[in-house]
Amino acid sequence: MFHFDVAGAGKEIKELEAQMSKPGFWDDPSKSQKVNKRLKHLKNKIGEYDELDREWEDLLALVDLGLEENEESLEGEVKEYYDAFKEKLEGLRIKTLLGGKYDTNNAIVMLHSGAGGTEAQDWVEMLYRMYTKWAEKKEYPVEVLDELPGEEAGIKSITFRVTGDYAYGYLKAEKGVHRLVRISPFDAAARRHTSFAMVEVLPELEDDEGLDIRPEDLRIDTYRSSGAGGQHVNKTESAIRITHLPTGIVVTCQNERSQISNRETAMNMLKAKLLEIKERERLEKVSEIKGEYKEIGWGSQIRSYVFNPYSMVKDHRTGVEVGSTQKVMDGDIDVFIDAYLKMEKGIKLTER
Repeated sequence: MFHFDVAGAGKEIKELEAQMSKPGFWDDPSKSQKVNKRLKHLKNKIGEYDELDREWEDLLALVDLGLEENEESLEGEVKEYYDAFKEKLEGLRIKTLLGGKYDTNNAIVMLHSGAGGTEAQDWVEMLYRMYTKWAEKKEYPVEVLDELPGEEAGIKSITFRVTGDYAYGYLKAEKGVHRLVRISPFDAAARRHTSFAMVEVLPELEDDEGLDIRPEDLRIDTYRSSGAGGQHVNKTESAIRITHLPTGIVVTCQNERSQISNRETAMNMLKAKLLEIKERERLEKVSEIKGEYKEIGWGSQIRSYVFNPYSMVKDHRTGVEVGSTQKVMDGDIDVFIDAYLKMEKGIKLTER
């Protein structure tokens, strides 16, 4: 069920390099950027495969050495080497499942607190920390684009960009409602509370993708930034809020000092949201699109994080459970992501 066509990738690399060598290739920045990105992506995949191939040969050589010299002391080293190799191999196998049109793109992640006031806002902040920890492990930079702090604690909503190959491909598995059960640190009576947060994930688009967004369908407002970023952001109206009037979709960005940069980022977010609607619903009437979009947003919970009366994180789509909530909150969520990607491809979760 896992397959990587090394020969096919090598052939495509040669074809792309031939394109790049033709006169006038760099005259079209949009096309040349796409080709260059695809070439880099394929070379990275080939590089990963070649590295694994070398490590496998090294492992076999180490095993042969132990057998020839009857050296039992090498057993521990072989096992350690094998476990590391197996983990890398599984990571590459999972990447072969990421063949969607936007899977290699950067991801734009939006976290929204549900009902519950401070409890839910604190939950959003916890989830944001979880995703930043996960991104650190992947060496993916994280950039906050917009943030609305909670009134007493936590975060009401936050939008951030995760940059790196396959960022969207992985994080798309996190879309949905996340549920927290714990003893509330904000409750003097130490009662158990349930909180909800919505996770939205969109690919960062590189072009318009055929979307026709008319200027008259947009309302663009500027305002002074209120989130992190120093005193400068409060001195000028650099933050941008764009409302798409036909659907009612609202996107905001206040990260950059420049109003132009914030506007560009906000427009990319709007395009991604409209594209998601177009692809998931395939509806033509704007009124239908708007209604379905809201229903999808809070349709169902995908995962529960239970801190009390026991410790467990369970994904309701795949049935995968993890006993250590702390490990999960520290960014160890690949077990859920990998299981979801396999399930989407119809692969049994026990298959390794």
